[in-house]
Amino acid sequence: MATHEVSVERRDSLNLRISRVLREESSHRLDVYLFVPAELGLNAHVLSEEAFYHGAIHVKRTYYSDRHRLPLVMSRLAGKRLDADQYRLGLSLYGYQYVVALERSTQTLLDQARRTRKAEKRTGDKAETPEESARSNAAEEEAAQAGRLSEQLEETLELASGILRRLRRQEPSDESLHRYYANIDNYLSWFTEQRLLELIAHLPRGNDYREIRQRLLGVCREEDAHRQAREYNSERVTRDPTRMSNKMRLLRRLIEYPVTLKQRSQELGGGEEKAVKGLATAVVMVFVSLGLLEARAALGDITALFVMVLAVIYALREVFKDDLRMTLWRLLRRGRPKWRRQYLDAHSNAVLGRQLEWFDYQRYARLDEEIRRVRKRNMAQREEVVMHYRSSSRMSPTRFLSGYDRTRETLTLDLSPLARLMSKGSHHVYRLEEKGQVVREPVEKRHLINLVIREVEGNGTPLLQRWKIVMSRSKIVDVELVHEEGPEDST
Repeated sequence: MATHEVSVERRDSLNLRISRVLREESSHRLDVYLFVPAELGLNAHVLSEEAFYHGAIHVKRTYYSDRHRLPLVMSRLAGKRLDADQYRLGLSLYGYQYVVALERSTQTLLDQARRTRKAEKRTGDKAETPEESARSNAAEEEAAQAGRLSEQLEETLELASGILRRLRRQEPSDESLHRYYANIDNYLSWFTEQRLLELIAHLPRGNDYREIRQRLLGVCREEDAHRQAREYNSERVTRDPTRMSNKMRLLRRLIEYPVTLKQRSQELGGGEEKAVKGLATAVVMVFVSLGLLEARAALGDITALFVMVLAVIYALREVFKDDLRMTLWRLLRRGRPKWRRQYLDAHSNAVLGRQLEWFDYQRYARLDEEIRRVRKRNMAQREEVVMHYRSSSRMSPTRFLSGYDRTRETLTLDLSPLARLMSKGSHHVYRLEEKGQVVREPVEKRHLINLVIREVEGNGTPLLQRWKIVMSRSKIVDVELVHEEGPEDST
């Protein structure tokens, strides 16, 4: 497989987060196709294109670097000449890089831990059989998996602890700068503890993970003691998980604000729409005027019949004017972008790039050949409703902050409008166990949505991915990458 340039993950209950890193290429194009089952009854009348775009698609871009020589590590923040804005910007960049890296690494470890627990459970069921060789092979495989997972956990733990130590060695003495430091140190400590506790909760059971579990618990206790010693949070906030979560959510926004690019959105075609409206009115009025002249010539003086003919002509005008305007508007705007974004630096307000965006419903037969090929890899469902989002951007890396030549785009898709179309029904299935007992189990109705992504950098080879999104009315159940091909891979 090619290196992942685009990642898709579940965010909250009904949100999908599509992340990608934009390199130095002058142009980037992203196509996102949602293949929705026809049984949901989705169409443009139920959910319009504008409503889905404005309510369900959220785009955010931040500065990004995969290098470890970040501003704080390079001791740029230790200088005494930095003002409050520069210090806040540098510290926010450092904190944001750490948060993104820890999110990615712990998510990978969580997925691996879940798979290991499932594999151990299946092995435990097989252990009841008298086949000693099978049990021996399963035990060896479990030990190997435990060793690999423990090593990765150990590496992540060392990196996280080292980054936090470097942060705390640069604690400023100036009171005007220390409040920024305290807020970010408070959040990073709490965030680290939360991610490690989540790992502990999903670690497989058994003695193989006892040592690494104790190491993780030790770091969590150290971070909790660190926040208490610094008196970052009041006792009332610490006791209430809701208050603590809301406070940390605000601190997260404090970190992200300086590194997040500002946006200016504009809907395209406003002037063209007025021109089309005027043209349609003029064309219709020409025919109305000719009709009036012909009616006057045929009927002579103003009579009741002339008034009736006049009423019919004006009625036809009202009917055909709107139809003509809509037809001309669709022909003019077909295939053209509907929205435009400008990205600006949050510190200097300099324009860093522009992006054009499309969103529409498409027919399966009109899709590109490579999109149809990726979608049909396992099963063709010609009755699916296809929703298509496209963005085409052009950035100016020379205007970026010093040391940064990339941006990270996060595209969040809110699938709650689709979930509302799903039925609430559930049913039961029956299963026969080995001892002859019949077990009834409740089953929630789920739907499969295919997500096909195509990303192109400059004139390069496109990266193509297909993801399976399993969701119910209440949540996204599973997200799985089932196919990928790109510049270094032809599957």
